[in-house]
Amino acid sequence: MTPEARRAAGRGALAAGLCYFLWGLVPLYWTRLAAINPVELIAHRLVWSLVFLLAVIALRADGGFGAVRDALGSLRAIGLNLLSASLLTVNWLVYVWSVNTGHVIECSLGYFLVPLVNVGLGRLVLHERLRPAQWAAIACAALGVAQQVVQLGHPPLIALTLAATFGTYGLLRKKSALGPLTGLTVETALLTPLALGFLLWQHYTGAGALGRVDTASHLLVLSAGVVTSVPLLLFAYGARRVRLSTLGLLQYIAPTVQFALGVWFYREAFSPQRAASFAFIWCGLALYTADNLWAQRRR
Repeated sequence: MTPEARRAAGRGALAAGLCYFLWGLVPLYWTRLAAINPVELIAHRLVWSLVFLLAVIALRADGGFGAVRDALGSLRAIGLNLLSASLLTVNWLVYVWSVNTGHVIECSLGYFLVPLVNVGLGRLVLHERLRPAQWAAIACAALGVAQQVVQLGHPPLIALTLAATFGTYGLLRKKSALGPLTGLTVETALLTPLALGFLLWQHYTGAGALGRVDTASHLLVLSAGVVTSVPLLLFAYGARRVRLSTLGLLQYIAPTVQFALGVWFYREAFSPQRAASFAFIWCGLALYTADNLWAQRRR
C-alpha cells in the first residue's frame, strides 16, 4: 500500500469511527421526541437533511450541484440510490420506533450483527471466500439468534431488520461511484417529495408536530437534518476508503455505546437468558475480529 493510500485509509477509519460513536449516542436525541409519530420524525429527517446537504454543497468552493444533477439524470444511478435510500429509511424508521418504545438493547443487538451480515453479503454478493473462523463466527451468531427465538418465542425482528437493512446499505454505498456528499444528497432528494407531502398532510389534518409542540421539541425536530446527516457523511466517506472488514470492526463502537445506554441509562431488563444470547454473538464477533487481525497481519 502506498503512503497516500495509507493516509486515505487512516482518514477513512477515523471518519467511520467517529460516525459510529455519534450513532451510539443518537438514542439520547430520539427519546426526547418520543411523543411524536416516528414516521413524521423520519419525514422531518429527510426534508431537513436535504436542506442541510444543499447548503453544504452551496458553500463548497467547487460547487457540486453538477454531480447531483448528473446522478439524477441516470436511470441506473436513480435506481441504485432509490434502493439505498429506501433501505436507510426503513432502518431509521425501525430504529426510532424501537428506541422510543424501550428496545435500545435489541437495537444494539441488531448493530452487533451487522459485521457478520457484512461477511455473509461478501460471500453471497461479492463471492468472497470465507475462512473457517469466519464460518464459526457466523455459526455463533446464528446460535445467539436461535437463543433469542427460544426465549422470546419469535425471532428478534427488530435486530434482524436493522442488521439486514444497514448491512445491505453499507454494501450499496461501497459499490456506489458517487462521492459521500453527492450520494447522500441524491438519496435524500429522491425521497424528500414523498416526505414533504406526508408532512403537509399531517399539518393539514392537525396531526403534525410543528406549531403544536414546545420550543425545545421544535428545535430538536428542525435539527434532525444535522443530527443524522453528519454521521452519514462520515460513514460514506469512510466506507469508500477502508476495507469492508475494517468497516465491520469499527461498527462495534455504535452498538457498544447503545448497549451501555440501554442497560445503565435507560435501565432496560437484561435477563440471564438474554445475556446468554448476547454471549454467543459476542463470541462470534471475537472470532471474527481475531481472524481479521490475524489475516491482515499475515498480509
